[in-house]
Amino acid sequence: MATKTISVDIQAYTLLTRARLSRSESFSQVIKRARWSQNAKSCGDLLAALPNMPVASSVAIQRLDEAQTADIPPDSTWS
Repeated sequence: MATKTISVDIQAYTLLTRARLSRSESFSQVIKRARWSQNAKSCGDLLAALPNMPVASSVAIQRLDEAQTADIPPDSTWS
């Protein structure tokens, strides 16, 4: 069976070690046992969620507009 070497930080290594059912269980077996979400999020998911999202207040929109207007590029791109 082919293998691939990966690097994990200490926290991830500790989590994998604790998740083993026995000392003989490999990290590959631990990872395969994990429950991973099979549904990747998409733009369609975002659009479908929009009707349920709160609407920004008129004050928040006004402040965003003011910030956008005040955000002008510098005279020189090097400064």
